Amino acid sequence: MRPVLHGDVACAARALYAVPEALRGLLCRRMIREADSAEAHVRRTGRAHPLWGNGSLMSAARKRQLADEPGFDDPGYCQCFEMVLRALVDRTPSRPRS
Repeated sequence: MRPVLHGDVACAARALYAVPEALRGLLCRRMIREADSAEAHVRRTGRAHPLWGNGSLMSAARKRQLADEPGFDDPGYCQCFEMVLRALVDRTPSRPRS
């Protein structure tokens, strides 16, 4: 997956917020896998993946319906945002802090 920025997390959280709560964990993991696969495809072919885009999490998320972006005063959106962040932390090997 390409480096993850705030916009990537926000788009993924909006995709999660647009689906029922019971499906969010599965969708979160799926978007991350798709972004990983898309980046591998881009490296191999020099072209964006036809379904999952350019290897960014944003590109994988934007292939889905996105909820309008609420503010952080919306607990449901905060939970979706946190879910994306936790999934990213869980997949990233620990590195020493500088």
